[in-house]
Amino acid sequence: MLSKRSTGVLRGLLIVAVIGVWLALGSLGGQAQGKLSSVQTNDSAAFLPESAESTRAAEAGAEFVDAESLPALVVVEGADGGALSQEQLAAVQSWADDVPGLALEGAGDGEPQTVGDTLTGDPVVVPSEDGESALVVVSLDAGTSADTIGADEESVNDVVVEAMRAADGPLTEAGLDAYVTGPAGFVADLVSAFGGIDTVLLLVALVAVLAILAVVYRSPILPFLVILTAVFALSLAGLVVYHLADSGTLTLNGQSQGILSILVVGAAVDYSLLVVARYREELVHTRSPYQAVRQAVRASLEPIAASAGTVIAGLLCLLLSDLASNRSLGPVAAIGIAAAFLGALTLLPALLVVAGTRSRALFWPRMPKFVERPDEGDADGAPRTASADTDDHVDVEGHGVWSRIASFVGRRDRVVWVVTALVLAGCAAFVPTLDANGTGDSEVFLTQVDSVDGEAVLDDHFSGVSAQPAIVVAPEGDLDAVVTAAQGTPGVSAAVPVAEGEPSAPGAPASGPPVVIDGQVRVDVTTTATSDSQEAVETVAALRDSVHAASPEALVGGAAAERLDTQLAGERDLRVIVPVVLLVILLILMLLLRSVLAAVLLVAANVLSFGAALGVSAVMFNHVFDFPGADPSVPLFAFCFLVALGVDYSIFLMTRVREESLQVGTRPGVLRALAVTGSVITSAGVVLAATFAALGVIPLLFLAQIAFVVAFGVLVDTFVVRSLLVPALVHDIGRRTWWPNRAGMRA
Repeated sequence: MLSKRSTGVLRGLLIVAVIGVWLALGSLGGQAQGKLSSVQTNDSAAFLPESAESTRAAEAGAEFVDAESLPALVVVEGADGGALSQEQLAAVQSWADDVPGLALEGAGDGEPQTVGDTLTGDPVVVPSEDGESALVVVSLDAGTSADTIGADEESVNDVVVEAMRAADGPLTEAGLDAYVTGPAGFVADLVSAFGGIDTVLLLVALVAVLAILAVVYRSPILPFLVILTAVFALSLAGLVVYHLADSGTLTLNGQSQGILSILVVGAAVDYSLLVVARYREELVHTRSPYQAVRQAVRASLEPIAASAGTVIAGLLCLLLSDLASNRSLGPVAAIGIAAAFLGALTLLPALLVVAGTRSRALFWPRMPKFVERPDEGDADGAPRTASADTDDHVDVEGHGVWSRIASFVGRRDRVVWVVTALVLAGCAAFVPTLDANGTGDSEVFLTQVDSVDGEAVLDDHFSGVSAQPAIVVAPEGDLDAVVTAAQGTPGVSAAVPVAEGEPSAPGAPASGPPVVIDGQVRVDVTTTATSDSQEAVETVAALRDSVHAASPEALVGGAAAERLDTQLAGERDLRVIVPVVLLVILLILMLLLRSVLAAVLLVAANVLSFGAALGVSAVMFNHVFDFPGADPSVPLFAFCFLVALGVDYSIFLMTRVREESLQVGTRPGVLRALAVTGSVITSAGVVLAATFAALGVIPLLFLAQIAFVVAFGVLVDTFVVRSLLVPALVHDIGRRTWWPNRAGMRA
């Protein structure tokens, strides 16, 4: 009796310790989660490798200017259209003169107090040739624009842009509409769009998951335990990621933060669903809630650990990326999956045990009733019997619609897998129509923003104005050849060497001789398309070809070149990372299932599923949503998530198939496994699809596309691959599925 009492005390202390640790992590992690935005980096140039040509050009070209600038372009036009009056032009000039004196709200001691403290020179007013608009060029110091100021740790760039937008009163009174655009305006609007990640995105995801769980469990209590587990897991992930990003160990951007939130919530709920489902099974034959939890955790550990390990290994393959943003997403997402794993297998079981004798009441109104476990039977109390090779009629009753699906698959296995494979292949045939060559800054926003509206006005009245010119750094002796080659490139409007002296007007050449540093000269090349557009990227690609032909040692950089290098790196990542992810997942599945053939079948099925999801997405993007294109990272991220996460459901199924096959044979085992796991795995798939779909609430093209591809792909994996294709294949192949390790397996 003393031993039992001591064991009970130790057990109670352990549970209290587990919950106490998670409460502490939740408290610290909640604060860190709220500060993740302050350690974000959304400058694409910071993601490029040092070997990129634009990076090397930026380093070489920086020596030719006192300070690199980040332009904020304030474009104005008459509210009623037509030419601007002299009074309106005077109002624009007066406003530009006042810009340096604008106060920066929230700035602390030792931080820039006014806009003028952040500029590299005075604002310049340039009237348009048609007389209907005017442009105010405000040049921020690029070196300090990303610094944070104030208690809210907003970036200097965001505060400056906000200050200028808030101070447009005099322009409005003069009958003018003003827009802050250019690189600084786009960055500020991008950060603003990502601002919904901390609140709106997480709230939408949690509400969607809660609604689905309420339908799944039909219980007023269990959904909240699962959601609580997911929230605490997210707090742990946020705590770790914040400190790693704050120390500079990894680079966090807005899209990585959004994906982290979605991934942790989705994975934690998926794993929790499996634990709770197995717990319910154990309560049927176990009186002690503690024993039921222990047995449920023991039975769930292998498939959940295999799932988490597969996803983590697949995501860590992103470390092979040339882009720091992609490279850091790997460990960020892996940390999230690890946190979800720990939450589902420590916090949730502790909460279930705390419920104690009321554990069955957690499932109210569908409470599991205790039934004595037979001496020899399966988890559902049905006698297990070995099956002959042709016995497709193993007992799979008692699981509703999934019993009927399992029976159908058993009767028509070859027809089922052939038809589903052909349908998926037909959908995958549309993959070549996906335009993933990149987009311009103005195309990444799905809602109206000031910077996009301003760029449209800029294009109407200032054709040929490029916010940030491309820069060419070349040997002094090749200057004339480089200028001639640049001027002859389609899409280039001017090529001007950086010279001594002051220019007579913005964009005009200086009167002095070219500046020469270490035998190098710099040429600023203006493109007819704005530097933040995809057209400018294409022009820079042609510029590189022509300039390199004239001077092989020349380097071409600038904003458009950085975008070009980012897209090239994304295409390279796709070619390199995809095969590595497939190989890693294949090896893990071989170890888990102790079979080469089963692993190959699962990987092939999920690759086919990914192709189908991407093909359907291409059709939707091109003909339904009318998207302008996609970034090369969209198919890469979609592949990593879908293949790694999609194989989860096949892992959950096949680990149960192996368990059942050792008892009743492979063919009847796969049917029983499909019937028993159908409900919980489908629920997990729907939850994960819903959480990824929540990314669509952030009005950015990249996240909306990832939301659709992954959500749709997860549903395909859940309802087609795991429910029809994989079980039909395994049933048709039989015992050979486990080749070469078929010991103990019957057909």
